[in-house]
Amino acid sequence: MLYPNNPLAELFPGKHRLFQYFFIVIIQIFILLFKIQKFGLKVKKPVYLQAAVTYKHINKYKMKRKLLTGLLGMLAFTLLHSQAVNIEFQEYTLDNGLHVILHQDNSTPIVVTNIMYHVGSKNEDPNRTGFAHFFEHLMFEGSENIGRGELDQYVESAGGTLNAYTSFDVTNYYLLLPSNQLELGLWIESERLLHARVDETGIRTQKDVVIEEKKQVIDNQPYGSILSETLKRAYQEHPYRWHILGDEDHIREAENHEFKEFHEMFYVPNNAVLVIAGDIDIDKTKKLVEAWFGDIPKGTRDIYRPEIQEPARNREIRDTIYDNIQLPLVVQAYNIPARGTPDYYAVEMLGALLSRGQSSRLHRRLVDEQQVALQVMAMPLGLEDPGLSMIYAFPNMGIDPRDLEDAINRELEEVRNNLISELEMEKLRNQFESQFVSSNTTMASRATSLATHHTILGDAGRINTEIERYMSVTRQDILNAARKYFTEENRVVLYYLPKQAG
Repeated sequence: MLYPNNPLAELFPGKHRLFQYFFIVIIQIFILLFKIQKFGLKVKKPVYLQAAVTYKHINKYKMKRKLLTGLLGMLAFTLLHSQAVNIEFQEYTLDNGLHVILHQDNSTPIVVTNIMYHVGSKNEDPNRTGFAHFFEHLMFEGSENIGRGELDQYVESAGGTLNAYTSFDVTNYYLLLPSNQLELGLWIESERLLHARVDETGIRTQKDVVIEEKKQVIDNQPYGSILSETLKRAYQEHPYRWHILGDEDHIREAENHEFKEFHEMFYVPNNAVLVIAGDIDIDKTKKLVEAWFGDIPKGTRDIYRPEIQEPARNREIRDTIYDNIQLPLVVQAYNIPARGTPDYYAVEMLGALLSRGQSSRLHRRLVDEQQVALQVMAMPLGLEDPGLSMIYAFPNMGIDPRDLEDAINRELEEVRNNLISELEMEKLRNQFESQFVSSNTTMASRATSLATHHTILGDAGRINTEIERYMSVTRQDILNAARKYFTEENRVVLYYLPKQAG
C-alpha cells in the first residue's frame, strides 16, 4: 500500500516482506544494465573494483585491505555481541481471544502499536485470490468513527507514521507514535478491529487500486512475474501456488458480500496479536488495552486454516519464459521445510554460504573467478508451511544460460558431496549472530518480531532464543540439508529470455 511517508518502506516494510527480495533483484538488474551501457558489453569484474585499485603495488594494497577489513570485522562483531540484549515482555490473552504482548523500553519517547492478523494469501479461496492483500488496503478506508481518508491524517498530525504489509501467512498493521499518543494508536486499531468500513464505496475504490498495483509490480515490470511463474510450478496443490497480489479477475468479479464474509472470518480478536512496544508503563497500558479492546466481540465463525500438504516432487520441472527484458536470467527454486523446523536453519545458512556477500561461494567462483555470471543471489523464503529456496543468476555477455546453470550445479554438487570448512562455518555463525543483534535494534522491528514469533512459531519468546538454533547447526547438518533438499528432482528451473529470442 502506498503512503506519502516513506516510499521504499511503504512498498516493502518490515523484516519478513517477500517483495524485499524481488526489489533487490530488480535493483541489481538496473545496476547491471547501467554497467553494460557505460562500460561495454563484457563485464569481467565489478566496475567499482576495477576503478578502486590504482596503486602500483597491488598485492601489498590487497594485503593491507584484507588485514584492515578483518580487524574492522572483528571489532564490529565484538561491538554487536556486546550489544545483544534480552527482549523482555509480558503477554496475556483477553477474554475475546486477542493475544497481547507488551514490551517496555523507556530509552526513547516513542511507542509502536502493531497488530498482526493470522491471515495471508494461503487462507484464500483458489477462485478468489488476492483478498488478504485487498484488505490490507481496505482497512485504511476508515471506520464508523474515522472518516474516509482521515486515518492517515490523525497519525501524521500526531507526529507518527503508519503502514501495513501482507504475506503468504499474515497481514500486519503498525503505527509508530510519540509515546504520549499511545491512546491514539489503540483507538485507531480498536476502530479497525470493531468498526472497519467494508462498504460499496471502499470496495469499489480499492478494487481499482490493487488491480493497478498488480499491473505496476508484476505485469509491467521487467522480471516482475518471476515469483508468480515460479510459485505455480513449485506448488501443485498448496495455496502458496498463487501470488500474494492474486488474480485481478478474482478481485474484479468478487461481490461485496464475499469481501464482508472474508472480513468477518479473519479480522477478529481471536485471530490477532496486539504488540505494544516502547516508552510505556505496563500496568497503565494493560488498563488501556482492556478499555479499548476488551469489549470487542470474539469472532463466531470457524477460521479457515489450510491443511493441504504439498506432495513431494519426484522430477525436475523446467520451463522458459519470454519477457520484455534485456538480460537473460536463470532461476532455480528448491522446496524447503517450514520456518522453525530443525532443517530450516541449516537450509538458511546454506543459502548464506552460497551467496551472502562477495566472498560467498557463488559470487566468488561464478562472478569473480569463472566470470560466467554478472550477478548471482540465493535466498530462502521462510514460510509458515514448507517454502522455497531460490537462486537467481544473470549470465555474463556471451555466456549461454545453460553453461551458467551447469556452473551453479557444480557448486551445489560440491556442497552435497563435501563438508564446508571450519572457517566457513565460523563465518556463517558470525553472520547470523550479527544479523540477530541488528534485527531487533529498533522498536518497530522488535514489535514485528514479537508478533511474528508468536503467530508463525507459536512462541514470542523465540525472539530471544531463535539464534541458539542457528548456532547449533553443524557442518554435517548443512551437508545433510544440501543432500536432502538441493537435488535435481526437487527443483524448478526457469530460463527468462528476451522476447526477441523467442
